[in-house]
Amino acid sequence: MPNTLFDALFAPLHGRTEDFLILPDGGTLSGDAFLRLVARQAHALRAAGLGVGDRIAVQIAKSPEALAVYGAAVALGAIFLPLNTAYTADEVEYFLGNATPKLFLCDGAKQAALAPVAARHGAQVLTLNPDGSGSLSDAAAGQPEVISPADRGPDDLAAFLYTSGTTGRSKGAMLTHGNLLSNAQVLVDLWRFTADDVLLHALPIFHTHGLFVASNISLLTGGRMIFLPGFDLETVLRLLPQATSMMGVPTFYTRLLDDARFTRDLVGHMRLFISGSAPLLAETHTSFEARTGHRILERYGMTETNMNTSNPYEGERRAGTVGLPLPGVELRVMQDGTERPRGEVGVIEVRGPNVFKGYWQMPEKTREELREDGWFITGDLGWQGTDGYVTIVGRAKDLVISGGFNVYPKEVELLLDEVPGVLESAVIGLPHPDFGEAVFAVLVPQKGAELVPEAVLAAIADRLARFKQPKAAVVLPDLPRNTMGKVQKNLLRDQFRGWFSA
Repeated sequence: MPNTLFDALFAPLHGRTEDFLILPDGGTLSGDAFLRLVARQAHALRAAGLGVGDRIAVQIAKSPEALAVYGAAVALGAIFLPLNTAYTADEVEYFLGNATPKLFLCDGAKQAALAPVAARHGAQVLTLNPDGSGSLSDAAAGQPEVISPADRGPDDLAAFLYTSGTTGRSKGAMLTHGNLLSNAQVLVDLWRFTADDVLLHALPIFHTHGLFVASNISLLTGGRMIFLPGFDLETVLRLLPQATSMMGVPTFYTRLLDDARFTRDLVGHMRLFISGSAPLLAETHTSFEARTGHRILERYGMTETNMNTSNPYEGERRAGTVGLPLPGVELRVMQDGTERPRGEVGVIEVRGPNVFKGYWQMPEKTREELREDGWFITGDLGWQGTDGYVTIVGRAKDLVISGGFNVYPKEVELLLDEVPGVLESAVIGLPHPDFGEAVFAVLVPQKGAELVPEAVLAAIADRLARFKQPKAAVVLPDLPRNTMGKVQKNLLRDQFRGWFSA
């Protein structure tokens, strides 16, 4: 029976004796061996009651077995729900209560804490440990090594991904087989991936970047992955000579640049470096090219859409932009129901085969953010140049309105980042008795630099209108980030909320 994702991503592994996964200890797993692992797990999950349309929530460490669970869920026509491994039992409670999965797969070390949570929401618990052991693996041992996939078409649900939930409860984005496959197909063509590629994969697989971009691309092309449990600098430096491509978040690249062993010679054989999930500083972009000769390719995606835009493979990879809309993806910039002219800031909306089906059990939120004609309101503020390149200036919720004037944090941050000694900055709005909100800057110094906040603000004073200038600034050793490297401005707003109080 046809199964859109399984047929495209997993079925082609049958009989493939070449390596699919290369592990940090030197071990390997062939494509055929991985497919047999997927089949054994699928039979075990089916025996545990998982079927078409059921949800399976997983909070497990990255491993070959963990990736195989994704394939097994796809084969059974179930809906795959990966959860951040850092979530606490209280946080997991919300996701299990909202998604009501049939099965919950967790690390055996956390079973005692999580089993009561799962029980409250009717989910059966199985375990999968970082080394591949656990009750799922026990149940899969001896199962058949061939699976007939359930009949699933492009419009059928394949996965739920929950938004980060920095403003209110997380929302479960419903992603279809067609959403995931269409995006992977476009990216394979755009980024020139082939079966000859060896992707260094140090990203988590509970997030769209590591799972639905990196892994799906490798599966679709028949390429190989150096499959690391996480980003460990020593391991990455050791294994980079075996890779042809790498996907990462900006912190991967800044950590590499901080090490003198990361040289042009070390990456001379590399074809492509890709960055996403958080904005890449223009300074990092420039420093990386000066050190290696490679220009990092930056792109823009979301939980609800996977990838929307990308800098070109051939052509100008422009620092500070996220490139051009992907083929098949429409993009417009809106304000108050009207499309803005090129060069003017507004809220970015996208439409295309990559756009999700809606939010699970949240019809009101779906209507608020997904228009009936298919346009998704991203909540990102940005503008598109006359040549099509898209620049993100921040989230709509991060817009600062000071004295009735709009201040886009990115504009101020770019100037602050140019001041000698400033590594990076975050600009937020804080309550102010006179202005409603006042612009406030958080500064991170470069290594060895000592910043005086007043001096930094003075350095940009003649380059900004007075209403855009930060009324105050502080210096922190680093900015709070989530696991994908995005700055958590909500935490900064909470930390400094009373700064301007009388």
